[in-house]
Amino acid sequence: MRGIRPAYLLGFLALIVAVVTPIVVRWTSAPAGPTIAIIDLAGTERTIGLKTIERLPRFCRRGSYENQFGNWRDEGEYCGVRLIDLLGVDADYTSVVVIAEDGYRVEIERRRVEDSEQPLVLAFSFNGRTVPDWPDGYRIAVLPADGGVSNADYGAESAGSYWVKNVARIVLRFD
Repeated sequence: MRGIRPAYLLGFLALIVAVVTPIVVRWTSAPAGPTIAIIDLAGTERTIGLKTIERLPRFCRRGSYENQFGNWRDEGEYCGVRLIDLLGVDADYTSVVVIAEDGYRVEIERRRVEDSEQPLVLAFSFNGRTVPDWPDGYRIAVLPADGGVSNADYGAESAGSYWVKNVARIVLRFD
């Protein structure tokens, strides 16, 4: 038995590199889970993936909301990150516009974003199901200590209108 010729060995190694390199590049450059975009006042967009969001301080609490018809909806255990922690306490804005994948949008004043009594959370998990397995995707949730936010509590015709499903973008505004 003769030894392996150097040309064959180099050819074999080149084949391995040609097959493995695209896989490694794709794996390392792929976003870490589903993403959302945050656009600051200058229009600069930063994309944040699930892995990054999960590294922020986690906030979990039972929650539900009252809709415009007086019905209570979507009760369960939500886990996510407080919006103030996601944006940063030094962020410059007077309100944020939360935009869903389907184009639904709601503008939320800074005082609501920073309200410690009724924390505004970007939820990534509901009853143990995490995005992308949770079909509501990233979701804004208002999670007071008692677990429910009524229309009267939130001073809105529908507290549920703030619970945006499938959040795609958060745009900071200064009015």
